[in-house]
Amino acid sequence: MAYRQSLRDLQERLAQRLTAAKSEAATASWLAVEARGQRYLFPLVQSGEIFPWTSVQAVPFTKSWYAGVASLRGGLHGVIDLARLNDPSSEWPQSAERITSESRLISLHAALGINAVLWVDRLQGLRNPAMFQDLGDPPEGSPAYFTRRLIDHQELPWQELDLQILAAEPEFLAIAA
Repeated sequence: MAYRQSLRDLQERLAQRLTAAKSEAATASWLAVEARGQRYLFPLVQSGEIFPWTSVQAVPFTKSWYAGVASLRGGLHGVIDLARLNDPSSEWPQSAERITSESRLISLHAALGINAVLWVDRLQGLRNPAMFQDLGDPPEGSPAYFTRRLIDHQELPWQELDLQILAAEPEFLAIAA
């Protein structure tokens, strides 16, 4: 009889934890990342898997923001240096100098139809809209995939990126230098 009672208690606890996890997941809207000191928010529905840094093979005659290709889960993915993509004119240290134990590769969601990952310097966790105040549209001349500027409770600025718009950008799709 005690076995049935403990099994029932376990089932009830699991049901409560699943309900709590569903409500927490519903409130998180963004994956927060940092690339060269800039803070970005990726919509969770447009983001894919997060990979630790791996060996990236350089591809000659490509744009400066195209770091190369990496084999992830048996498939080849183009590695996009997010910092260079958003500021290609700046002088950046060599890629190897920027790689740390916190460097990550974030894939675009499979529904976007592109085998690409975005190289970021570090993850900042999940964020929800209640944590931010909207500052409005990005400055004029910003890329089309920059959607909103936000500020958090610590007065730190964030830039929301629309990965679906990024994946459709002709400039993003044309990697040849």
